[in-house]
Amino acid sequence: MNMKLSKQHLSEISAKDNLLIPSVAVFELPEKVLQFGTGVLLRGLPDFIISQANNEGRFNGRIVLVKSTNSGETGAFETQNGLYTVCIRGIKNNKEVSQNHIVGSVSRVVTASSEWDEVLQCAANPDMQLIISNTTEVGIVLTKDNVHAAPPSSFPGKLLAFLYQRFKVFKGDVSKGMVIVPTELIPDNADKLLSILLELAHQNGLEIAFIDWLENANHFCSSLVDRIVPGAFNKEEEARETSALGYEDDLMIMSEYYALWAIQSSSDRVKEVLSFAGDDNGVVIAPNINKFRNLKLKLLNGSHTFTCGLAVLAGFANVKEAMGNAVFSQYITHLMNEGIVPALVSDDISVDEAQAFANSVLDRYRNPFIDHKWLSICVQYSAKMNMRCAPQIAAFDNRFSSIHPAMSLGLAAHLLFMKVTLQQDGAYAGNQHNTTYTVTDANAAKFAAAWQQEDPTAVVQSLLADSTLWSINLLEIEGLATATTAWLNYLIHYGALACMELYHQQTVATNAS
Repeated sequence: MNMKLSKQHLSEISAKDNLLIPSVAVFELPEKVLQFGTGVLLRGLPDFIISQANNEGRFNGRIVLVKSTNSGETGAFETQNGLYTVCIRGIKNNKEVSQNHIVGSVSRVVTASSEWDEVLQCAANPDMQLIISNTTEVGIVLTKDNVHAAPPSSFPGKLLAFLYQRFKVFKGDVSKGMVIVPTELIPDNADKLLSILLELAHQNGLEIAFIDWLENANHFCSSLVDRIVPGAFNKEEEARETSALGYEDDLMIMSEYYALWAIQSSSDRVKEVLSFAGDDNGVVIAPNINKFRNLKLKLLNGSHTFTCGLAVLAGFANVKEAMGNAVFSQYITHLMNEGIVPALVSDDISVDEAQAFANSVLDRYRNPFIDHKWLSICVQYSAKMNMRCAPQIAAFDNRFSSIHPAMSLGLAAHLLFMKVTLQQDGAYAGNQHNTTYTVTDANAAKFAAAWQQEDPTAVVQSLLADSTLWSINLLEIEGLATATTAWLNYLIHYGALACMELYHQQTVATNAS
C-alpha cells in the first residue's frame, strides 16, 4: 500500500527524474504570504512558483491560505502538512512535457468563518509581506460590510480588517505595509480593489491616519494570470499517477506547462518582496502589463473565439481533437500568424514577441492532457466576438486596407452557429450539418429573429448593422459584409471543413503568386 504524502514520509519518497521533492527545511521557513483563496489556479500557479523559488533559496517563505467559504474540506491539507503534487502535463516546442512537483510552500489553511482570530493574528506577524487573492470576479465588489465583524462578509471587508489590524499592531509603521497582488480576471484589479477598500474605510469611520497608511504604505499591484489548471485527475488517471509516484496524495492536481503571472509595478520594494520572480518561471514585473493583456486577449482568447463556432460546425468536440486535424490546424495557425500577429504588432509589442506568444498558444492547443470543450468556449459567444474579434477585424483593415479571409470566415461561422430556434424549455438550440447544440448567449433571441429571413445576404446585413451587438459599425468596414456573406453561403452548402480546405487552397495560391 502506498504511503500518504506528508512531512513524516517526505524523506521516504523515492527521487525520480520527473519528480522534484522539496527539502524538509521548507517547514522551518517563516510565513510571509496571506492568500485569500484555496482554488486550483492559485495552487497551480503562485503557490507552485513560490515553492520552486523556496527550493532555489530565492524567496524563503510560506503561505497561509484563507478559506472564505464553508464548502469543501481542509482536512487533507492538515493530514499532508500542506504538501501536494502538481503534475505538469503539456507541450513545449512541439515536444511533450511530463513533470511532477511536490509543492511545499503552503504552511496551513485557516477557515475565516470559524478561525478569524487566526487570520488577524497573521497581521501581527512582522514577516508577513505579501497578500494574494483569487476570489473570482464577483469577489472584488463593493458591498456594505462591517470590518469589525468576525469575519466581515466580503473579501474586501476581510482584507481591510486584516490591514487595519496590522496598522494598529505596528502603530502605523510604514515599513509594515503589504504588497497586495489580486489575480482576479478583471482589468486593473488592484486599482479597483483599492478604491473599494477606501470606500469601505470611510463607510466604517476608520481614522484618517489609517487611510493615509492604507494608500501610502501598501503597494497594490494589478496582475494578469494565465495558466490552465484543470485540477484533479479522474479516478483512473489518479490511480495510474499514484502507482507511478509511489505515494497517495488527496490534493494532487494537474496543470499545463505554460505559465504567466504578469504583475504591474515599478517599485523597488515590490521587486524586493516578490523575489520569486524570474524569466524562467513566467513571473514578470513590469511598469505596465497591458502588453501581456493584449497578447492574451488577442492571440489566445481571440483565436479561440474566431474558431470555436467553426470547430463545432466541423464536428470537433474539443480543442485537442481539432488540432489533430491537419486542415483545422493549418487554418488556426495561419489565422494567428498572418492575421492576428500583423495587426497586433505595435511600439509595445514586437513581431518576435507576438510570434513567440502565438507559438506558445499553439503548443497549448495541442496539449493532449487537457479536454477543453468547444461548446464551453462558445458560451456567451456574441459578447466574446464583440470584445475580442471585431476590433481585430477593424485593426487589420486599418493597417492593411483589406479584410483577412480567416477573420471573415470566423465571423461567418459565428453567424451560422448562432442560427438558433427557441425550444419548449426556453433554451435556444442550433442544428447544422447533423450537429445539434444548445446555445447559452444573452443575444440568442436577436440572432433567432435575424435568421427568420433565411436569405444569408439579408442575415449578414441585419446582424452586422445591429449596434447592440457591436461596439463598432461592422458595415462600415469595406468588403466585410461581402466576404462574410460569401463564406456563409459556402458554409451552408459545403460545411466547415470544406471552407477551411478552400481557405487553405486560396492562401497557397496567393502565396505562390
